[in-house]
Formats: sequence, structure tokens, C-alpha cells
Amino acid sequence: MNFTSGNETLTPAVNYRDSFVMAVGKNVIVVVLGMTINYINATMIHTFNRHHIFKLNPRYILFIHLVFNDLIQLTTSITLFVCTYTFHTIYVSLCCLLILPAVFTTQNTPLNLAFMAGECYIAVCIPLRYNYICTVKRTYTVIGIIWTMSSLSVLPDIFILLATEPLDFLHARVFCKRDSVFRSTYSLKKRDASHILFLVVVWITLFYTYFRILIVAKAANTDAKKARNTILLHGFQVLLCMITYVQPMLVTFLTYLFPGGLASILFALYVINQILPRFISPIVYGLRDSTFRKYFKRYLMCAINENNHVK
Repeated sequence: MNFTSGNETLTPAVNYRDSFVMAVGKNVIVVVLGMTINYINATMIHTFNRHHIFKLNPRYILFIHLVFNDLIQLTTSITLFVCTYTFHTIYVSLCCLLILPAVFTTQNTPLNLAFMAGECYIAVCIPLRYNYICTVKRTYTVIGIIWTMSSLSVLPDIFILLATEPLDFLHARVFCKRDSVFRSTYSLKKRDASHILFLVVVWITLFYTYFRILIVAKAANTDAKKARNTILLHGFQVLLCMITYVQPMLVTFLTYLFPGGLASILFALYVINQILPRFISPIVYGLRDSTFRKYFKRYLMCAINENNHVK
């Protein structure tokens, strides 16, 4: 990358542009998928807010926080995606405003899933202490811990940026991605270290809770088997999210296999990494949980019927 001030730009050496038809097609796919998932997520949040029974259950509180987190993440990441194709480069200051919520919420997802797996473990393996350990107050404390951990991972990048980059850099135009803005060696090393730490903690939590629940499930406990399947879905979600951490190596490998296909590779990884994990959240509770499903279907069908009536 070559940095120049003024009206000149800071752009990656790789050309990310597609043909006009391909660019429009990719943007339409991403926007339609994002709007569909966000519509479902917004209906879930509405369902949660309308029924007090869900607000008293730590499981649903953690779930709806994940859904709300996904809604923010999808909105910001799709905005970045569209801006990238529309303007190709944007000012660093504006890019920071878009990147920070996207990175925050992306970091939150695996942490939230780890705590949800812990809640399943407590409910199945030590049910007699569940009401003592899993209270509403402690659940909101856990949500605060999730945001604090993400903040400690991301906010130092802002201070490193201000300390290491010239002021002209803030007025430069960049291809808006994290490594283009927070390009200091310190930021890159800190990012890798935090990713490794988060992944190790999350995967240890998932493996431990899954195998402990698996032992209980052998007793043919229906709830335990359902919890085991839920942990598996959480693991699959985290696996998709993990692509973010290995994406540079994966892009290099796939580009070697498919020379000239960088734009398509990046698009496919974006859909797999940023959109598909957010599609799983509604399945875990919106469709699999009978209590939530009963209310959720009512509001979803009412909204669809109202739209058809308006038409």
C-alpha cells in the first residue's frame, strides 16, 4: 500500500472490482439475505419484548442479546459491503465509524455462544443449582462482561492509530477493511493474540460442556439430548465465525488454486463468515424451542398477513 495525503487514496494493491453486472448481483444477494435475516431477528426481538416470561429467563435473555448483536453486525457489515462496491474507497474517519461496531459485534458472537453453552451445561448437569447461579441480574452482568472483553480487544487499536499515524492519514481514502485502517504492527499482533485467546477459551468451553452434557444424555434424558444438539449448533456457528481468523491464509490458498478469482473468493467467504452464522441463530431458538416458537410464529404470520393486506 502507498499512502498519500490530500485527495489521493490509500488502496490495496489488489483490484477488488467486479464487472458492473457481477457487482450489482452480489450486492442484491447480500442485501436481500441481510434484510430477510434482520426481519426475522427484529420479529424475535419484538416477541421477546412483548412477553414478560422471556425477560425472566436467562436463556432467552442471552439468546435475544445474540439476536440483537447479529442485527447490528449484519447492518454494519452489509453497509460496509455496499459502500465498498459503490465508492471503492472512503475516508479513514468514516471507515472507523463503520468498522468499530462491526468488529465489536463480530467479537461478541463467539463469547455469547460460549456463555450460552455454559447456561445449557448448568441447566442439564447441575439443575438443582440453576436458579441460584443463573439469575437475571447475573445474566446482564455476563452481557456487560462480553462487551467489556470485546472493548479491551478493539479500542486499543484507536489509541495505536492516533499514536502511530500522521494526522493526514485520517483524511485519506482507503479500501475500508480493518487491516487498511489499523495497519500498525502492534495492532496486527494484538489482534492475532486476542483472536487466539478468544478461540481457545470458546472452544474449551464448548468441548467441555458438550462432553459433560453427552454423558448425561446417555441416560436418555430428552432435555439433555436437546441441549447436546444445541451445543453442536453453537459449535458450527463458531466454526463459521472462525473463518475470519484464518481468512488471510485461506484467501492465499484459494487464490493459488483459482488464479484470477479473488473477487469471487472474497464474496463467498463474506457470505459464509458474516451472513450464514447469523442465519443459524433463529434456527436454534426461533424454530427449535417450542415455547418461543409458539409466540414467534404468531407475530411473524401477523406481520406477513398485514403486508399482504396492504398490497
